[in-house]
Amino acid sequence: MPRFSVIVPVHKVQAYLHECLDSVLLQSFTDFELIAVDDHSPDGCGPILDAYAADDPRVTVLHLPENVGLGRARNRGTARARGDYLLYLDSDDTLTPGALQAVADRLDATGDPELLVYDYARTYWDGTVARNARADLVTERVEGSPEVFRLVDRPELLRLLAVAWNKVYRRDFVARQGLSFPPGYYEDTPWTFPALLTASSIATLDRVCVHYRQRRRGNILSTTSRRHFDVFAQYDRVFAFLDSRPGLERWRPVLYRRMTDHFAAIHNSPERLPRPARAEFFRISRAYCRRYRAAPAATCPPQPARLRLRRLLVRLGTHRTFRLLSRASRLRAFLMARARAVHAFARRAALRVHYALQRSRPLDDSLAVFSAYWNRGYACNPAAIEAKVRELAPHIRTAWITTPEHAHTLPPGVQRLNPGSPAFWSALARARYLVSNTNLTQAYVKRPGQLHLQTHHGTPLKSMGLDLRHYPAGADGMDFAKLLQRADRWDYSLSSNPHSTLVWERAYPAAYTTLEFGYPRNDVFHTATAEDVARLRAELGIPAGATAVLYAPTHRDYRRGWRPHLDLARVARLLGPGFVLLVRPHYFYDGEPEGELPDGVLDVSRHPSVEDLCLASDALVTDYSSLMFDYANLDRPLVLHAPDWETYRAARGTYFDVTGTPPGPVARTEDELVDLFATGAWRGPHARELRTAFRERFCPYDDGRAAERVVRHLFLGEPLAALPMPVPPAERSPAPAFVPPVPGVPPAEGGSCPASASSSPLSRSRAM
Repeated sequence: MPRFSVIVPVHKVQAYLHECLDSVLLQSFTDFELIAVDDHSPDGCGPILDAYAADDPRVTVLHLPENVGLGRARNRGTARARGDYLLYLDSDDTLTPGALQAVADRLDATGDPELLVYDYARTYWDGTVARNARADLVTERVEGSPEVFRLVDRPELLRLLAVAWNKVYRRDFVARQGLSFPPGYYEDTPWTFPALLTASSIATLDRVCVHYRQRRRGNILSTTSRRHFDVFAQYDRVFAFLDSRPGLERWRPVLYRRMTDHFAAIHNSPERLPRPARAEFFRISRAYCRRYRAAPAATCPPQPARLRLRRLLVRLGTHRTFRLLSRASRLRAFLMARARAVHAFARRAALRVHYALQRSRPLDDSLAVFSAYWNRGYACNPAAIEAKVRELAPHIRTAWITTPEHAHTLPPGVQRLNPGSPAFWSALARARYLVSNTNLTQAYVKRPGQLHLQTHHGTPLKSMGLDLRHYPAGADGMDFAKLLQRADRWDYSLSSNPHSTLVWERAYPAAYTTLEFGYPRNDVFHTATAEDVARLRAELGIPAGATAVLYAPTHRDYRRGWRPHLDLARVARLLGPGFVLLVRPHYFYDGEPEGELPDGVLDVSRHPSVEDLCLASDALVTDYSSLMFDYANLDRPLVLHAPDWETYRAARGTYFDVTGTPPGPVARTEDELVDLFATGAWRGPHARELRTAFRERFCPYDDGRAAERVVRHLFLGEPLAALPMPVPPAERSPAPAFVPPVPGVPPAEGGSCPASASSSPLSRSRAM
């Protein structure tokens, strides 16, 4: 019995069918059957399906003798299904890479609920991908609601698009409730609501699992036809279902409002109803509102006045008033949008004039402008370079581009430039030096004589730049032509190792000069002292005798929000009181995780410096984060936790197999990870051998003087030959790991000392 039965009804989709089937059959999770129902398709779909069935035993094809429609075709597939769970996929849509594995993992984590709701994204013919606008409704953690729940705990799920393909259903649940699809255009409506209403256990998966294709032509719901009147019969079925289940009567007011909104949406969609049929549709809508009218329940949340008015007009059947108000609402929205646009245009025009005037003025040889992480504050390589500029080149004024919320990260004496302000444009126009780890705004015009240094923000494991062309999840609508235009503005590209040099030159082909100086943000790993390490641990609240493990996973382009691949409470419990986990999500997640963390786990997501966290830790556990390349400089144990390597590699693309040449032991599962620490393998001889080879390969230039080399060459004009040569990794002395002091015994020279409460002098940069 397979875990999933994936049911795909097929009719007149030969142009999209290969992509749909491949998206299922190439999933990393393989315990499924695919049941394709050929709904008497008149094109080449039937032979395509037969070819797939001949090549893959997981594929079963049902050829129907006549066209029965989407709903009944699904029923035929359901009757043949053997899987624990049913998953419906329309034949012009696709599953995202790793979707089935994510669904299977979530089902396991939530005890096999009867229903699991996941998210989707709309994909357009021009390549645009837009996630469901109501993605917040499928969040996995809601305050006051259990992780596995009934609809009464989260009734807002009824506001999701009423479709069958954004859920998986336990097959015994479908059979027990007698759920089936009716004929008609809107067959998902009387399926979705009964399924949600009757499920005794529901869970959510906050992940895009389906790409919902928006076709230019041929989409049923965007076809102008009287067949949209079918929606009335479908709501007859919904309310008949309610009548047959007296225990569900409480949901009548909610479904009544949902029905009214649905009628209004169809009426307001000009591509659906023929113009002469709109008044008739409105009259029938009024009759249905009277037939199924239900007073709002006391538990129903208050609704906006706009929605209440719209429902009242539908209920009264005042078609002309409804049309007039709809037009007035659209006109008001149009005028307000135009007013905002005019204001924004005027401001942009004034700033363009200001910027042009500033560009006519001489360059300021004593001004350097810095930014990092899309203006998120004082961080990373630019921060280390800025600090070194103030030390070695005090005649240069430094200014930092960041928003007010990150102003507190700036050191004293550094001017803040608010993005988009007149001062911002003046600085971009006149600064001799510009340093950033991401690209400056597209509107920036490079002037002759300006020196632009691109520092990057990590050694590339995942695909970057032009190499993302074949990975839409990672590219996320990226304009590659504009990307290259921005790269053309770089004078210098900073590299931390030969691997990065080769990747940057291929991924960002432009005429810049590569500086193989190392990463300035890693200098602190060689300049920090034992006293600094002890102080950082004390500030973080790490017990003196505990082994601190920094857990820093990277983000996934195909997943929304922070959801660790580890059960943090379980791992902390199994490791025992001698360990403490420092949990650091990727900075894209803006300070998550949320909620109370278990004993033995410290949330360091809002700590301003990941470098400080590395210094305070005894080991790093990561998956595919570039932090591993930086951490290797400390020559401390690293463990790779790679539970979804194949999925990650397929979705984003990578430059090499890090599980084949890892920086330390590799754990595929949570139990394997715990076992590595329990047996001591995380810091054994084999771990050291792996770490040494990794360090030699990826840390040849990071010797603690990278920022000095940058400042002396770019800001002070010293030739390359005069710069200090990098010290080989084997000859370096990185910051020592913490050693608890022995009472009554003074620390050895250069060793650890008791923690101090004074503030840290270390870098405030952050990177991952």
